[in-house]
Amino acid sequence: MDKFEVYVDIRQLLKQGFSKAKIAKNLGISRPTLYRYLQKDPKEMADWVDSLQVRSKKLDPYKDKILSWLKENPDMSAAQVEDWLRERDSSLEISESTVRGYVRKLREDYDLPKEIRVRDYEAVPEMAMGEQAQVDFGETIQETPERKKAKLYFIAFVLSHSRYKYVEWLDRPFTTRDLINAHENAFKWFEGIPHEMVYDQDSVIVVSENGGNLIYTKEFEVYRQQRGLKVRICRKADPESKGRIENVVGYIKKNFAKHRIFTNIDRWNEDSWKWLNRTGNYKIHQTTKKRPVEVFQEEKHHLRPVPNPLEFSNVKPVSSITRTVRRDNTIRYQSNRYSVPLGTFNKQEKVYIQRTEEHLLIYASPNGPLMAEHKICHGKGQLIQDRQHTRDRSKGIDAYMDTVASYFTDSHLAQCFLKEIRDRYPRYIRDQLQIIMNQLKRTPQEISNQALEECVDKRLFCATDFVDMIQYIKRQRPLNVTDVRNEEGKIKPFHGQNAFIIQTYAQKRDVNEYIAVLEGEK
Repeated sequence: MDKFEVYVDIRQLLKQGFSKAKIAKNLGISRPTLYRYLQKDPKEMADWVDSLQVRSKKLDPYKDKILSWLKENPDMSAAQVEDWLRERDSSLEISESTVRGYVRKLREDYDLPKEIRVRDYEAVPEMAMGEQAQVDFGETIQETPERKKAKLYFIAFVLSHSRYKYVEWLDRPFTTRDLINAHENAFKWFEGIPHEMVYDQDSVIVVSENGGNLIYTKEFEVYRQQRGLKVRICRKADPESKGRIENVVGYIKKNFAKHRIFTNIDRWNEDSWKWLNRTGNYKIHQTTKKRPVEVFQEEKHHLRPVPNPLEFSNVKPVSSITRTVRRDNTIRYQSNRYSVPLGTFNKQEKVYIQRTEEHLLIYASPNGPLMAEHKICHGKGQLIQDRQHTRDRSKGIDAYMDTVASYFTDSHLAQCFLKEIRDRYPRYIRDQLQIIMNQLKRTPQEISNQALEECVDKRLFCATDFVDMIQYIKRQRPLNVTDVRNEEGKIKPFHGQNAFIIQTYAQKRDVNEYIAVLEGEK
């Protein structure tokens, strides 16, 4: 809408009795702009509007570039436009309000509306100088020069009093070792150590809440004690308790990372530190109304001095990152599956992983033995499998059958029984043998032998039939076995029959039951 048309609408709405605040909201202008328009009479307003049509703007030389940014990135903010301009021309002298006005005018003239986003509010009370720093992690998806997508990870630190910030990026998830290195770099950046560090509940810091008695990862606990860090861990889903860092993470994503092209991680980190000096720590903070870099010059004197750098070369680099073992004895890592030894799924739920430059190391526990080592796969959806983690299917079944047969007294009869099962169920023979083996391990050999004989006699060549036969024999024995206390006169069975068969007798019914049936009683 033309400025003079806005002026006319303001005058008309005032005559209709609308308040100035309501008029400003309806017309989409600020109240200072409304007051400035009302100070002019119609002729002065017309002359001023005419002068704007011919007056050149300070940002006109950058008009095409800004327009291309706004068209490619419709949600781009004026603050980010200003940062990108300063990044390309460090000598540019321009105010924030000039950039905002110019971007707003371009959006109006070229119909490039911007989405309205809800503002995040800080909720943590002001802290004393050097008292506290807040730490959190973030992730972004960036576009590469080849138009591909790259996922990046960052850790952000902010001093609670001055809002002075530090950020560090990786092209892979952070490990506890990466976290410690980032802390050392942040303390160098801050030229000191805050008296309290506030964290979210991340797996590289905390293993378990433990009802409030937090259990830290081993490496972080060692580091915490070495540096004498006073740590406070926020409760889950409680962003208000660390509102400053929540805003910083969003600020980094929206002002630095958004729409920026990723080439390599070293260049990306260098650009982010330049952005901190140029924008993140230089621009006036909206809450404190001060530049973080200026307040920091005073706050750094209240930080604890940084002792000599810590030596980590002698520490065994076991990562605290865990992965769940899947049913097929694999773990997922960066969209690929890596194998673990066969049977791991039945023994433990989780394993511990550590990444080196080229390999993924898998441990049973933080200080346990190495379970598996794989070369990192940079593709997606791949299965990376160690041949030692698979079954030897060429001779496994025969050996398995020999093992199962050894549980019976008559191993030859058992082999015949198992061979018949193999012929009937060739695709499921391993499952059949496993069912029989599990049952044999918890069944007395005497009952197993009898069940084998019964199955062969009745031609029941199936693992489930064998298990059912064992259960049937077990149910019969307590009812029929006679307690023979006198060993003298004990009858010796022929043909190797089981002694308990000789010592059983048929159950006898009371004669009265038959009389009742004959008399027709029910």
